[in-house]
Amino acid sequence: MRNITVGIIDYGIGNHASIAHSLRDMGFRVRVSKDPVQLDSVDALVLPGVGAFPAAMKALYKRDLVEYIQKQAELNRPLIGICLGMQLLTSASFEHEYTAGLDLIPGEVIPFEGHGVHIGWNTLECSQHDPLLSLSDGQSFYFNHSFYYQGPTKYQVASTRNSSVFIAAIRCNNTVGLQFHPEKSQSSGKKLLSNLILELVDA
Repeated sequence: MRNITVGIIDYGIGNHASIAHSLRDMGFRVRVSKDPVQLDSVDALVLPGVGAFPAAMKALYKRDLVEYIQKQAELNRPLIGICLGMQLLTSASFEHEYTAGLDLIPGEVIPFEGHGVHIGWNTLECSQHDPLLSLSDGQSFYFNHSFYYQGPTKYQVASTRNSSVFIAAIRCNNTVGLQFHPEKSQSSGKKLLSNLILELVDA
């Protein structure tokens, strides 16, 4: 593994330890920080997240990270949002109340019909128009969420194949969102996340 440093954006909401542990297992160096100066020196950024969309956006604003993240995407730096972190990349969410997101990938986050919850493993079906995740096509990943992405087809790079069918990964340039938890998806998750980081850093 090349000497690549991944910065995990620390805004007080997220499973930092689990993601950091997985990244280190893959051979990446990891920096967890809320300081833009520290994050400026990494090769790729990860935006994690657990909990509710409105609270997460408030936390990002509180730490003055909203404009910073938007600027990094504008500069086309590699940026990966995981689970709630993926949802924050979108234009807005209807969780609890309508809340504007980072607006890096056009589209909105809406609840499952009947306010259902999708928890467990599901198979990834990757889009043919974007080869970024193609090596993980047909593999299974762990999901835990009750809202999902709805937006233009051009930003959809993977969907689920079994049980509930919805968009599982989105992309705009070097900004990528993963609805599932690669850090909890055993070897398939580590392989996908490693390949994704390497592809984005080399893009």
